[in-house]
Amino acid sequence: MERIVYEQMAELDQRHWWYRARREVLAALIRRLARPPRDARVLEIGCGTGHNLTMLGEFGRVDALELDEQARGVAEKRLGRSVMSAPLPEIAGVPDAHYDLIGAFDVIEHIDHDAAAIATISSKLKPGGKFVMTVPAHQWMWSAHDVVNHHKRRYSKRQLRRLIDDSPLRLEKVGYLNSLLFPLAVAERMSSKLRGKDNADIALPPAPLNKALERVFAAERHLIGRLPLSAGLSLFAVASAM
Repeated sequence: MERIVYEQMAELDQRHWWYRARREVLAALIRRLARPPRDARVLEIGCGTGHNLTMLGEFGRVDALELDEQARGVAEKRLGRSVMSAPLPEIAGVPDAHYDLIGAFDVIEHIDHDAAAIATISSKLKPGGKFVMTVPAHQWMWSAHDVVNHHKRRYSKRQLRRLIDDSPLRLEKVGYLNSLLFPLAVAERMSSKLRGKDNADIALPPAPLNKALERVFAAERHLIGRLPLSAGLSLFAVASAM
């Protein structure tokens, strides 16, 4: 990712509606579908500034991995100990068959060889361990945001399902998230392209709007894993190690 993306993440990850709401939705998803054991061994791959680590800590002892040096430094302060640095698909130094839960939240779309990355991740899980991932959805929504984030692709539900089905993991669930705001996001993105203002910046909206958007997105925590959500900005998958 470009340096500006990490800088915006560090500045906004505790205040921006998207980060705050997504943590609530991911926690519900993990609790409802992954169901890790008590005091699980947890790994987040590509933790960025570590904004998910407190949430993941609800499920057990968390290890983390991040390549960017500055973001890793922020994450280490939040975690209170060192964060590993090793690229996918190899993630050298991460122990095999060690984790009950591995998360990769908006990470796999950055990897050239996504199938190899999933195969490696499967080897780091204990038998029966769960892998939870999110990726951006709909290639037709490609924008400057994808470019500045160095995305290789956006996924369809069929592509994500095939990626897991062709891996050593057993697919348990694929679905959409950030669905309630999807019509608004599509309208905004199409309007920006028509006006020639396809902007990659993430800005903090005015406080009332920021709060409203957070409430709408966070409301999906009541639905995720219980009811299938309609098309959304992101896809999730939950899979288990054989």
